Amino acid sequence: MARLDYLTFSDRARQAARGAGLTVTDRTLRAWLDGKRTPTRQNLNRIDRAYKAVRRQNVARHLLQRLNKAGRGTRVEFHPLNQSQVNRPHVRAISFRMLNVRRWDAVVNAWADDDDDALDHAWFDDVAADLGSDYGSYEYVTNIGFAA
Repeated sequence: MARLDYLTFSDRARQAARGAGLTVTDRTLRAWLDGKRTPTRQNLNRIDRAYKAVRRQNVARHLLQRLNKAGRGTRVEFHPLNQSQVNRPHVRAISFRMLNVRRWDAVVNAWADDDDDALDHAWFDDVAADLGSDYGSYEYVTNIGFAA
């Protein structure tokens, strides 16, 4: 019900939910929200998919605002190797790079669209290329964490 509330709190959210595949009538939505009827399993799956899509778009707008900081960008640490699962005595000293990334639009939009190819392209062209001659160590990325 919380996801359904999220998808129906405004006209913009309703339109986004319809665009994401939740195509029931307003009367049915009201009946679900009032507890008079319950969604079928198929509709619950549609609600879940629509919620994830709408939520991702809303988070992306917030991330762009925070990461771009009106053109100032965000200072980022780039670690070439994740050693979080390595036992302490076996952790190697590996240097990391810091860079102020000013162009987050392509990266965040690709993430919001759940487009891995576009994300790879945006990462390589917009971010890793700015690392200079050492970009090869940061070219292939397994994950990007947003902590904005």
